[in-house]
Amino acid sequence: MTDEEVLAFLDEQRTVVCATNGREGRPHLMPLWYVVRDGRLWSWTYAKSQKVRNLERDARATLQVEAGVDYEVLRGVMLETDVTIHRETDDVAALGVEIFTRYTGGELADDVREMVLTQATKRVAMEFVERTRVTWDHRKLGGTY
Repeated sequence: MTDEEVLAFLDEQRTVVCATNGREGRPHLMPLWYVVRDGRLWSWTYAKSQKVRNLERDARATLQVEAGVDYEVLRGVMLETDVTIHRETDDVAALGVEIFTRYTGGELADDVREMVLTQATKRVAMEFVERTRVTWDHRKLGGTY
């Protein structure tokens, strides 16, 4: 996929699977909601979550977003990333509002906004800095596999 196709694909999709390195070396996989800011994926999670503990030990993560059921339409993006954890409550809150706005499709109701702002004190923002990218789009294969 081209850079433009990747951005369009990420804009269409809803869930990224984030793999971090567990303390015993096994991958720890978790789905996340996300937004794209200036070409980078951002997400948030609870500060005490296992993925944050893993990232504090080893700031590398692999992300995968995929779509399609039948082989001829499979497509996806895999990103090897370094992760920067942001802990400033105002920054986390702004990201939370951005995420919830994306996933609810518009202006947040007051109670949802209040919930997001309350959660921000317990959460961190994760900025995924891309190092390597792999993409696939079987629709481009023209029926030849």
